[in-house]
Amino acid sequence: MNIALFGSDIAPRYCENIAYLLKDLLSAGVGLSYYKGIFPFLQEVAAASSFSLPEGAVFSSYEDIPRETDIFLALGGDGTFLHSLTLVRDNDIKVAGINFGRLGFLTTAKASGEGDEWISALMEGRYDVIERSTLEIRTDSLPADFYPFALNEISIQRRTPYMIGVDLQIDGIGIPTYWADGLLIATPTGSTAYSLSVGGPIVTPQAGVFVISPIAPHNLNVRPLIVPDNADIRMRILSRADEVMLTVDNRELIIPSTAEICLNKGDFSMKTVSLKKENFFQALQEKLLWGADKRNNL
Repeated sequence: MNIALFGSDIAPRYCENIAYLLKDLLSAGVGLSYYKGIFPFLQEVAAASSFSLPEGAVFSSYEDIPRETDIFLALGGDGTFLHSLTLVRDNDIKVAGINFGRLGFLTTAKASGEGDEWISALMEGRYDVIERSTLEIRTDSLPADFYPFALNEISIQRRTPYMIGVDLQIDGIGIPTYWADGLLIATPTGSTAYSLSVGGPIVTPQAGVFVISPIAPHNLNVRPLIVPDNADIRMRILSRADEVMLTVDNRELIIPSTAEICLNKGDFSMKTVSLKKENFFQALQEKLLWGADKRNNL
């Protein structure tokens, strides 16, 4: 098995856990490649624990990830997991998130130290693969090097104290203007992220829908809207300001308020690893305290 190790800023308190993780992977006989940004850190951790990293390719982008990679191991929290999409893209590589962050809702396991069970489960193929839909944005305002796909959500938000209006068309049918701080369109995966914070519903990962939610709406009768994920979504912005903020997962960009935006389901899905002992509803209970109530013994 070939594993690509990816990460960004991992707190020093996790160095011992990282060392155990590396040793367990080496004991399993896997081939390793390394993300350029984390490679020096991994070398330091290994040296401090008196072993050396095996030789392997060092990659920095979508173009140079080894194509023989079986598992893309994202070491960090949900932000690191989301960043994985910009590197894996449509490479058909399975992504497993290992939590070294705080919440880690999207991650499949937590690196707790020596002898983590999830490593043997990963090596033996004892996991499920969840295909998570992506969301594509098209607008003339995107720079050529901006990756136009999201795993969680895409949003338009105000940059000034003035609220904005968003005219929305779904499959050519106009929706009354949203007057709000912004508008958010989430995938099922993103329904437990920013969308949840603005009052959107929880959606299971395999559901074929998108969730459209206003951010701090100025209409008391505005509610989140669920549409099929094959819908053609078009937006036009009404604003006193010249610019608005566009977010694509955890990336942001300032675009002209005159921009016209088209959203569609991406033509590929992100394949993510889920260990069989876990499921979506358990994650809701454990990480978002869903159903926490004395009457439920939770």
